Amino acid sequence: MSNLPTSVEFHEEGPREGFQMEPKTYPRADRAALIDALSLSGLRQIQVASFVSARAVPQMADTSELFAAIIKRPGTRYTALWLNDNGFERARACEQVDLDGKLMFYTTEPFSQRNNNCSVAEMRERQLGWLDRYIALGIPVEKAYVITAFGCNLGGAVPLSVLTDQVRWLVDACADRRVPLPAVYLADTMGWANPEEIKRRVGAVRAIVPEAQIGLHLHDTRGVGGANVYAALQMGVRLFDSSVAGLGGCPFAGHTHGGAAGNICTEDMVFMCQELGIETGIDLEALIEASLLAERVIGRTLSGRVMHSGSLKGFRAGQRMQEICGAVR
Repeated sequence: MSNLPTSVEFHEEGPREGFQMEPKTYPRADRAALIDALSLSGLRQIQVASFVSARAVPQMADTSELFAAIIKRPGTRYTALWLNDNGFERARACEQVDLDGKLMFYTTEPFSQRNNNCSVAEMRERQLGWLDRYIALGIPVEKAYVITAFGCNLGGAVPLSVLTDQVRWLVDACADRRVPLPAVYLADTMGWANPEEIKRRVGAVRAIVPEAQIGLHLHDTRGVGGANVYAALQMGVRLFDSSVAGLGGCPFAGHTHGGAAGNICTEDMVFMCQELGIETGIDLEALIEASLLAERVIGRTLSGRVMHSGSLKGFRAGQRMQEICGAVR
């Protein structure tokens, strides 16, 4: 089945997942400047940082102060990640945070234990508590993530039935509380997905919850992130998490040589979609400027492609060709 969407939405996670993966903490002013630059590109959602333990993740110790330092742009939501009650209360207390009701589920026991210090079953029960809390506070549930939906370095292959069982449980839990579920995100946390498996699993989940949108949180761990996005587009998927300049990744994945590639690169995927005639609502040139700023802040060459080659806009207008020919002379 091929059904390219007319528009897609990219949710930017570089400021949180990207900087959280780095071994050092970068100046708050630099991170705020990057978020402001990303805002200028027209992104509809930017995940700024996480409210987590400063001892476990010192890079996120100043999250409240970072939110206070950014310039919020109308039309863009500025969200955060939390993993427990304390983190959620800190997010609620920070008035600059745009709260988004989200749920998280795991498919494998080893990664659930390593990432959240609980079993898969215990994580389910915690999510029931989050459902009830969101309802009590009037916070709409926006999406649910199934983590390691394609496979896990720690737990091995994830049968399709394990994924669909989690989704069915999730749908029943929401139905019991009469809570709508707008979106289900499948997370390729450790880079096991391939284009055919993207189609297979998106199709299977869509059959269970046809009224919800399917979103994808993809990593480019093994170089097939772009191919996976294209396969998802052919299935009509229009919601993607991504990271500027390809920042990010999973710190607990245990990749063989370390330093594995991060999330799918926002500007590369925006370029591909725009070349396919799919509307993104994003100013690619502004996004490239933001990615180059990210590279200057990080202080090393980053993995994005379009940020280094440029878009085709200048070439199509003839401007770049004139510049190149003038330089040759």
